[in-house]
Amino acid sequence: MIWGWIVGVAILLFGLIVFRGAPYVPSQKRYVRQAFDELYPLGIRDVLVDVGSGDGIVLRLAAERGAQAIGYELNPLLVIISRWLSRYDDCISVRLVDFWLTPLPETTTVVYAFTATPYIKKMINKMQNEANRLQRPLRYISYGNVLTGLEADATLGAYYLYTFYPLQAT
Repeated sequence: MIWGWIVGVAILLFGLIVFRGAPYVPSQKRYVRQAFDELYPLGIRDVLVDVGSGDGIVLRLAAERGAQAIGYELNPLLVIISRWLSRYDDCISVRLVDFWLTPLPETTTVVYAFTATPYIKKMINKMQNEANRLQRPLRYISYGNVLTGLEADATLGAYYLYTFYPLQAT
């Protein structure tokens, strides 16, 4: 009986998240490593925010390169798992927050996300608003989807790198 409740709660948590963003899709280490090596050489001066950080694999790979890594995750179960798997790494923090309602940390240099098609325009607006607020360029690594209407700085397989520059007020 208890296992039925546990499975039911897990299904509910994973299912409800889809209404606020992309579903949980585990990232493959090999491709993330390649993106951090070839598409955007992540390093010690970077602060990466992973939107929908899931089990934290992207965070751990970013931290391996010396970057500070911050995960934004809506699913409390995945936050617990990610925090547990990353518990010995001081370069990683995982937050139970809604990306759409939370400003990026002031030190953010790059945002990583699996961008579901229905949220592309919303993501473009959020990233541009954050670049404007921070008054400096922000890099954005999109896994799986092109940001419609924007030209990527670089591509690597299913990864696309974009730079959002602050706009001047008129």
